[in-house]
Amino acid sequence: MTHPAPQLTQHAKGLAQLIELAAAVPLAPAVDHFYFLRHGQTPRNALRIFQSYDEPLSDLGLQQAALAAAVLANEPIRSIVCSDARRAFDTAHTVAAPLKLTPVAREVLRERHFGCLVGTSSVDIDWACAPEGGETLAQFVDRKRAALDAALQEPAPVLIVAHGGTLYVLAALLNVPVDAAVLGNAQPLRFDRAADGRWGVRALRAADGSIAAVA
Repeated sequence: MTHPAPQLTQHAKGLAQLIELAAAVPLAPAVDHFYFLRHGQTPRNALRIFQSYDEPLSDLGLQQAALAAAVLANEPIRSIVCSDARRAFDTAHTVAAPLKLTPVAREVLRERHFGCLVGTSSVDIDWACAPEGGETLAQFVDRKRAALDAALQEPAPVLIVAHGGTLYVLAALLNVPVDAAVLGNAQPLRFDRAADGRWGVRALRAADGSIAAVA
């Protein structure tokens, strides 16, 4: 007896398209490792709502940023490049303080602009959508590819502080699978290129062995 193949959700279909678009022109950084940090949690993150660029960090998000700063203070980071959206900008400055660095904020590292969807539920986000007044998926992937390539040309090792959508595109550009362990708010990540040229990612942990981000 045969069974029908399970139907993919809109999220899964859109994410597959994002990966396909990114893989068409992979990223080839000259560096052999770098760091990435998604911003801390915001009130609309918690509510699963598409948010605008001026959304602030929540109290939990501020705690997450401080924990990430403690972990990254032990890393040999020389440059920090961040999205200029408030949540990423503030996270980057919290992390930069113990490193005694000044983050470089760039508009091109902002999250995807979802246009008319801002303020609505993002529970089953459809990456393949083309929202009125927003970016198409292809436009978003192209913007991120150029922005990430430019960020990784800063003095290495580089820390990029940006968004969940940025992480999805970055991983696809490097052919790296992502899972819940690396997608959390303010979870410090290290990307490394192996001897065979393939990239991998790992979550950095606090001194006690715990994942840096708090739930």
